[in-house]
Amino acid sequence: MFKRLLGVAITLASPITLIPVYASLVVPTAAAEAKAPYCGSDSYINSRGHCVPRPRRSNSVPAGATAKCRDGTYSFSESRRGTCSYHGGVAQWLLN
Repeated sequence: MFKRLLGVAITLASPITLIPVYASLVVPTAAAEAKAPYCGSDSYINSRGHCVPRPRRSNSVPAGATAKCRDGTYSFSESRRGTCSYHGGVAQWLLN
C-alpha cells in the first residue's frame, strides 16, 4: 500500500491513523499563571478557591478558627464538609 505524505511516497504494511499532536499541547500563558493563587506553606487553596490557613495548634482559640479538631488543632475551614478530616474529625464547632 502506498500513501503520499508531504509529497513523499510511503509504503505501509498496515493502515495508520495520523493524529495531530499540536491540538493536545497547552502552554500556560503568564496571565493564566498569574490567576492561580499561591497561598504559602502555612495555607492551602480550598474548594472555593480561597486561601485558608492550615490547621494549627494553639494554647487559645486563634482568630478566625471555625472548629477544634480531635487532635487538638484548630481549623479555619469555610465549609463543614471535610473539616478536620486528617485530624481525627471535629471535636467542637466554634462558629455556626
